[in-house]
Amino acid sequence: MNTHRSLSSHAPQALRVLLAGGLLANGAAMLAAPATWYRSVPGVEFTGPFNPHFVRDIGAAYATAALGLAWRAWRGPIAAPAAQLGALFLLLHAAIHVGETLAGICGWRTLLADVPGVIVPAALALGLAGGRR
Repeated sequence: MNTHRSLSSHAPQALRVLLAGGLLANGAAMLAAPATWYRSVPGVEFTGPFNPHFVRDIGAAYATAALGLAWRAWRGPIAAPAAQLGALFLLLHAAIHVGETLAGICGWRTLLADVPGVIVPAALALGLAGGRR
């Protein structure tokens, strides 16, 4: 048995589960404690005044994206459309961050700070939503 092939064939599943877990944790924090989430995420205060309803709305979208990826990990390729819709939210969210930077609303420093928490998860979700494994 080729151990390298075996490990690499499980990597997409493990990444789906890890990404779904991170997205779900973020969404749950936004839903359960929006003020704490708002104060603890660097740079969020520069996007506008705190609005608990808005934070919870976005938390619901994050939780939905997480569940789509989790379902994809659990059910396989048949659940790809659910993961793809979740990835679409994440991609549109990332596009808003990029667009606001290009429009001069947010600075490049803010966009760079958003890379690990907004841009990378969106790119990962897109890559992990489909596929044969």
